[in-house]
Amino acid sequence: MKKIVIYALVIASISIAIMMYLNKSYPFEYDTSQVQEAMSRNIPMIDIRRLEEWKKYGTIKGSHKLTFFDKKGKYNINKWMFDFTKIVTDKNQEFILVCAHANRTKVVIDFLEKSGYTNAHDLKGGINYGWIDKGLTTVMH
Repeated sequence: MKKIVIYALVIASISIAIMMYLNKSYPFEYDTSQVQEAMSRNIPMIDIRRLEEWKKYGTIKGSHKLTFFDKKGKYNINKWMFDFTKIVTDKNQEFILVCAHANRTKVVIDFLEKSGYTNAHDLKGGINYGWIDKGLTTVMH
């Protein structure tokens, strides 16, 4: 299982790099206004950044903090999925992932889509270029 996840993440990373090179958009990206609208409907938002990033830039109010990658790019998929499924309880449930620049979220969304999740989104530009640079506030930790 772990090798399959590693291969999926490598393939996802390559796919993202190719799409970025070709300057294509991602259908699962939500811009700032779409995220705000989703928040008004209580759609779960999951911040996958690390503790030091939450402390430095804060988090979007109401988001769940659930780190995916550590500083070395490693992860514990079983633990993360265990915690994730407490927040997202149905594979068709809408949710939003947030990271710093929307790079890590694309890798995680690719994995989740391959695992059967059908309604995953991320904040276009991440918290730095899709929220903070728009003048919106964060909750400091």
